[in-house]
Amino acid sequence: MSSNILMTQATAIIVGASSLLSREIARRLADEGTKLALLAQDPDSLKEFAATLATEAQVFGLDIDKPQTLIAELEQIWQQLGGAHLVLVNTGLNSYHPDLPWQLEDEIISVNVRGFAAVCNTAFRLFREQGYGQLAAINSIAGLRGGPSVAFHASKAFGMNYLEGLSMHAQRLKLPITITDIQLGLLDKAALQQSKLWLSPVDVVAGQIIRALQKGKRRVYVTKRWATVAWLTKLLPEFIYNTRHWKVKKRKGQ
Repeated sequence: MSSNILMTQATAIIVGASSLLSREIARRLADEGTKLALLAQDPDSLKEFAATLATEAQVFGLDIDKPQTLIAELEQIWQQLGGAHLVLVNTGLNSYHPDLPWQLEDEIISVNVRGFAAVCNTAFRLFREQGYGQLAAINSIAGLRGGPSVAFHASKAFGMNYLEGLSMHAQRLKLPITITDIQLGLLDKAALQQSKLWLSPVDVVAGQIIRALQKGKRRVYVTKRWATVAWLTKLLPEFIYNTRHWKVKKRKGQ
């Protein structure tokens, strides 16, 4: 997103606005003077937060697990806002069970693949009709390789490639639509290891995301140190990658 998008009267839609990271991003955008539309499955949980922001912030419900309903809801919100400069997607379901029950896999695929694609496809179409805009999504470097949470890793690979395809399509159409893929590090594994080195405060993560949006980055690793991990992950041969183990570090005194 070019720097002139983050200005007074600009409008941003945040899909999946209930997370701590989404709220910090929303707060920073509001401080820049950006009008906000906060979308979540439980909109009531956001109303009190929205009232604290420095600019106008409307709250809407969105059924991320029901693509056809979602598309209609997003179109209606778009019309009500009169368009938007930025659509930021921060939705994702992740869970792990050693038995890999299909119901759990199906739920992850429904949200992370079908729901994600429906939001991005609709946002891209609306930007195309508008003539400009920026679509950004918060993904994970988990999409670089397979992993124990099978559907989650696969869904993040889908998201990465879907955004790349949209970027290529925008170039073919010669449209000023910026596609930004925000690759978060493996924060769940860092938390499991209780690693202070790899766990960054949410304000630091949000700050780097905002700067990437302002610069119109095509892909960015957040925080920056995870770029090295991503590079190494892609280089590891499968027989080494598949034998790695994440162990919980024992706390002192245990």
